[in-house]
Amino acid sequence: MKTVSKSQLKSKLLEFLRLVESGEEIVVTDRGKPVVKISKYGGDSPSTEELFAQMRGKVKYFEDLTTSTTEEWSEF
Repeated sequence: MKTVSKSQLKSKLLEFLRLVESGEEIVVTDRGKPVVKISKYGGDSPSTEELFAQMRGKVKYFEDLTTSTTEEWSEF
């Protein structure tokens, strides 16, 4: 696992992203403390269905979700 500072990440982002694509994990530090871990998105991640399984059947909708909301938002 490679460790880099935020400033190093900023200046060499594409290089680090290529490392991540090849399977390397990167820990980003801020003032010497780890703040973010970057890893390849892969099959070991849970599916959306698995992530929200506990909420299935518990969410209540009080109106039709397909109703247009353009009247509610002002255009600039």
